[in-house]
Amino acid sequence: MELLQIFILAALQGLTEFLPISSSAHLILAPRVTGYADQGLAFDVAVHVGTLAAVVGYFRHEVITISHDFFHSWVNPAARSKESRLGWMILIATMPVGLFGLLMKSLVETDLRSPMVIAMTTIGFGILLLIADLVGKRQRDEYSIRWLDALFIGLFQALAIIPGTSRSGSTITAGLFLGLSRKAASRFSFLISIPTILMSGGLLTLDLIQSEAPADWISLGLGAGLAFLTAYLCIHYFLRFIENIGMLPFVIYRMILGGLILLFLL
Repeated sequence: MELLQIFILAALQGLTEFLPISSSAHLILAPRVTGYADQGLAFDVAVHVGTLAAVVGYFRHEVITISHDFFHSWVNPAARSKESRLGWMILIATMPVGLFGLLMKSLVETDLRSPMVIAMTTIGFGILLLIADLVGKRQRDEYSIRWLDALFIGLFQALAIIPGTSRSGSTITAGLFLGLSRKAASRFSFLISIPTILMSGGLLTLDLIQSEAPADWISLGLGAGLAFLTAYLCIHYFLRFIENIGMLPFVIYRMILGGLILLFLL
């Protein structure tokens, strides 16, 4: 792979994985726009590893505390804390995407990767994000999430297996509809991304092992490193400014992106 191609694809993955603008849409469309050959399965695995490392690294204190309290509550139910409860909510919210991902894997990899599907989901879920941001009360934090709330967010996350939907965009939309603040909806979205990216990366890794394709370790290492850096910075600045800037800039971006897809790629 060329150095510029590695930089473009890794930066796209790192930025769009956590912004509500759809990483899958950008990675599918990038080769069509730039003229580069498909990056291959190994590179997809590498950038997933990079983004996973970024979100785990950024939320390392929360991950340690939630994991400790979650497993400790199994041994001693009386020792349940708000962190252990949040761990259960993360688990519940992750279940639907695992189920839908397995059931719809072949469909997503074929029919749903078309420019028309990407354009429609980019625009449609952008409008839904704007509505949620306007009507949501934005008064709750992530520790107030109940199991029905977690399931609702999880179902929205499952919809994100359709390219163009955006995993972070759909889960933040669900959180806003439930009355979470922008920051709380985003934090919960990022926390449930950890098991989700882990599952997705695991499936990609299994496919990679079965394909026995040769690996360009230098390209893979650069891709993972760049994806880590851009994702980490994206999470940091998104959470820092989201309460002030709101979702409108991302909605506008989605409208423009969907329109360009309809105009040039159909």
